[in-house]
Amino acid sequence: DQQVLVPAPAAVTLRLARAERVIGMPVSAVQCEDVFRRLGLPYRVDGDSVVVTPPSYRFDLQIEEDLIEEVARVIGYDKLPQRAPQGPIFPRVLPESRRAAYALRRLVAGRDYQETINFSFVEERWERELAGNDDPVKLLNPIASNLGVMRSSLLGGLVQVLKLNLARKTARVRVFELGRVFRRDGKVVDSTRSVAGYDQPAKIAGLAYGAADALQWGQGERTVDFFDVKGDIESWLAPRQAVFVADSHPALHPGRCARIELEGKVIGHVGELHPKWRQGYDLPQAPVLFELDVAALTEHPVPVFAGVPRQQPAVRDVAIVVDTTVTHDALVQAAQAADTGGLLRQVTLFDIYKPKAPGSDIGEGQHSVALRLELLDDEATLTDERIEAARQAVIASLSQRAGARARG
Repeated sequence: DQQVLVPAPAAVTLRLARAERVIGMPVSAVQCEDVFRRLGLPYRVDGDSVVVTPPSYRFDLQIEEDLIEEVARVIGYDKLPQRAPQGPIFPRVLPESRRAAYALRRLVAGRDYQETINFSFVEERWERELAGNDDPVKLLNPIASNLGVMRSSLLGGLVQVLKLNLARKTARVRVFELGRVFRRDGKVVDSTRSVAGYDQPAKIAGLAYGAADALQWGQGERTVDFFDVKGDIESWLAPRQAVFVADSHPALHPGRCARIELEGKVIGHVGELHPKWRQGYDLPQAPVLFELDVAALTEHPVPVFAGVPRQQPAVRDVAIVVDTTVTHDALVQAAQAADTGGLLRQVTLFDIYKPKAPGSDIGEGQHSVALRLELLDDEATLTDERIEAARQAVIASLSQRAGARARG
């Protein structure tokens, strides 16, 4: 005869105190003995515990919780007391100067964006092409062969959502996602909210494709562009004013991309999808994308009271000729740097003129720009002499810092 090596059954101990704590009601040794006797399980009582030796066919009885489950099932779930769980609850109220992620989602949705939720694990191709990440965090057990790395950008998921919508004949797509991204960072240490070696910041990204507005009779249809999305971002950051600086990004068009700076800190990028990736992902036209730090958008300064000025402001226009390579920000900064004695309150560019052919006044590579200056003195009425002196100071500053000259 063959003697098969059968593993010896291991005894499992059921503590009555533990069973009472898990089930939520008192359980006596007599009740437990009755349950095990009805189930045909060998047992013995050892003080406040019951030791059960499961037979070979009850391979599901391995730990103490398995025995507790059998006791609760046989006694009857209808016998369990109906009590609400009790525990310490401490409300965490955000300060008025911060808004929650839920409020941020509603804010973005208010600009006609639909929220989407994507996997945190993505295709490695997305990381390499759209995030410029050649060393993403790889998964040991991916759920699919093409989803083998953790995302370091939300843009890949949004482009995939766009493709799915276009396949279903959706002509206008405006979507966003708020979630965490995952990057390698040796400076991060272990804590209750972080894992050593990995940075996990929260980001919010969006995509706009197709018509700028839904079909309507009030205005003609036009394609969404960079400035539409720029306006959305400015509305979310208000009353703070961000600065948009021409920049480059692996996913975005090299000539239609800007980094977004807020109080001297880069908080994200915005721009059109790179032509290479538009063709690579088989898109009829390039969408406009953005990706921002959530921390920058959750900060919301509390409005501060300011009195109504007692004096009336004075408005003067300045027409200058400047090279087309000089940016709007450079002109405004040059004007604001003028020594006006604190009179200059606002500078607004309201007109640009470029002749069809170069002339004596406006040469090749130049155009005429009109700036509106708002001057104000809180204490006294402005005289013509002070207004003209401030105007000349602005023209001199524009000439010195931006190479501009007054148009004759």
